[in-house]
Amino acid sequence: MRFKSFLSAGALALLATAVNAEPLKIGMITTLSGPAGYLGQDIRDAFQLAIDMEGGKLGGVDVELLVEDDSLNPGSGRQIAERMMSNEGIELFTGIVFSNVAGATVPEIVDNGAFYISPNAAPSNLAGRGCHENYFVVSWQNDSLHESAGQYANDLGHKTAFVLAPNYQAGQDAIAGFKRFFEGEIVGEIYTQLEQTDFAAEMAQIRDAAPEVVFQFHPGGLGIAFLRQYQQAGLMDTIPMVVAEPSMDGVTLAAVGEAALGLKVSSHWNTDFDNEANREFVAAWQEAYDRPLTYYASQGYDTARLIASALKQTGGLEDADAFREALRKADFVSVRGDFEFGPNQHPVQDWFSLEVVEGEDGTPTLKTTGTVLTDHGDSYAAECKM
Repeated sequence: MRFKSFLSAGALALLATAVNAEPLKIGMITTLSGPAGYLGQDIRDAFQLAIDMEGGKLGGVDVELLVEDDSLNPGSGRQIAERMMSNEGIELFTGIVFSNVAGATVPEIVDNGAFYISPNAAPSNLAGRGCHENYFVVSWQNDSLHESAGQYANDLGHKTAFVLAPNYQAGQDAIAGFKRFFEGEIVGEIYTQLEQTDFAAEMAQIRDAAPEVVFQFHPGGLGIAFLRQYQQAGLMDTIPMVVAEPSMDGVTLAAVGEAALGLKVSSHWNTDFDNEANREFVAAWQEAYDRPLTYYASQGYDTARLIASALKQTGGLEDADAFREALRKADFVSVRGDFEFGPNQHPVQDWFSLEVVEGEDGTPTLKTTGTVLTDHGDSYAAECKM
């Protein structure tokens, strides 16, 4: 108090301006370690890329990204959120990759009046009755991307399927989504372990069941291990596979190479999408990082651009209602094309068919071949009351 008494009115005004000019802190809780660490790394780096492309700002507002590794541990995610809110006063969060971490962390954030904008995880229990006005999802709802795989399997004429996924929320949502849209018979269903790397027993069961197609959801290092063992078991040439994009991203493709040729993938984004926003993003990523580009990165980038569009309208988070309404408008150009929010603040978007083919340089690449679903929302929106 004595210090303030020695300052002139003009000096006090300048001091107030300096305080108000502090960057808006954004808390990013994500998975950076372990076999799935590259998922969070891509989300982080693409989000930061959007900030860098705007000279340290989003929507004209100076921002500071504070990043912490949740180590794929739900308890750690929640503790990080609590600490960021209490110690740093953070009111805007993003970054979570895995649904079990989201389930423990997101309610803690939004129940304390802060905002959470998801670049990836979107479990079913937070999309319907558990929806919240401060919870937005930029990626998808977990079931919806696997619904697109189920539809793609129908389009390819498959009548029987064997399905596999890890036994956690996203894995349960994956199989539920595929089964919801697949019109054929499920001849085998297995829930694997979240950190499983040996799938020999599962390969034997697939061979015995002899399905027309296999659907599996294993993100990150799990997917690399599964695909390598599927090929080594001689199944890739006899039983085709249809997957959603978490089971075949740019890093997975670089790791398994020619073993993935012919694999069918459903996705909401690909590097070959021919629109200005995507071309700019792909070029900027290659210049900044020079490593395989994944859909995780595309979602991290889109999340930053969504936040930028809201901050451009509000100038900050001082008016939470105004910021929320600005987010709902989704007034940004997505790298995936058309994008809008449904009533539960999850995306309504198109889904596409992709195939792993030999590129012009002989390297396997993902090529977009058609459209699977148009203006597709999710199966839980009607349960959300806001």
